[in-house]
Amino acid sequence: MALMEINVSPLGTGSTSVGEFVVNMQRLLAEQGLPYELTDMGTIIEGDIDQLLAVAKALHESPFSNEAKRVYTVIKIDDRRDKEVHLGQKTISVKQRL
Repeated sequence: MALMEINVSPLGTGSTSVGEFVVNMQRLLAEQGLPYELTDMGTIIEGDIDQLLAVAKALHESPFSNEAKRVYTVIKIDDRRDKEVHLGQKTISVKQRL
């Protein structure tokens, strides 16, 4: 299992607000059935690497279907193979050590 943090920024929309684009991407993500968490700076998604890459492509394409002229996407993937990881485990581990 892997974790992916993704931030999709639509550009060329004529507005500085991106809330409606985020809502559309969150709806798309909810349809995928993968565990995820929306944060103030992006979205963290849990899944196997093939699922995550497919979701990243779908999320990247989403703003274009809503008339964005340009999309800038940043992806970070933590793919750990020695043990299974899930959303929130890293945070819990750090808090336990404090």
